[in-house]
Amino acid sequence: MTASTSDNPAENRYEIHDDDRLAGFSEYRINGRRIAFTHTETLPDFAGRGLARQLVAEALEDVRRRGLDVLPFCPYVRKVIARHPEVYLSLVPEEDRDRFRLPRTRTA
Repeated sequence: MTASTSDNPAENRYEIHDDDRLAGFSEYRINGRRIAFTHTETLPDFAGRGLARQLVAEALEDVRRRGLDVLPFCPYVRKVIARHPEVYLSLVPEEDRDRFRLPRTRTA
């Protein structure tokens, strides 16, 4: 098994494939310099293997490289950010963190 993540802008989503099979996706909307993640899903045949976490982590790293701000409307994306604030919190604009119940500043 080789899982790889890629952006599919035609579908407005990041996708993770297990070899050549779609295993999951994270949908988004881009508005200017902001990307709003709206839904993340792992397909049933691939559940429980950590692919959603890999997908979101790699999508957030790609967003960081692109210099976009993240709006985590998707509960799973928000959960990944909240569990790893030292890595991902800086992607969410400080003025938007309260609405997503994220800390204003990074915790040590």
